Amino acid sequence: MPYYVYRVGTLGVLGKLAEFASFREASAFAKAARAGADAGVPGRVRVMFADNELAAEDLLSQVREAPPHIAEDD
Repeated sequence: MPYYVYRVGTLGVLGKLAEFASFREASAFAKAARAGADAGVPGRVRVMFADNELAAEDLLSQVREAPPHIAEDD
């Protein structure tokens, strides 16, 4: 399965930046993209491991639940 690198913009807009066969290449590309991004470019650069582009975009679009909060007794 390939690694996809996306820019996740405001309002969840996805923009595919690249596709790689290995995590090492995808990670290096993502780090370079983050370092070279201007302050005016909205969004985050994310690496996603998936069967295809559609699956990667689906995974990036899913809303993750917050972890449970365990309150301490005072």
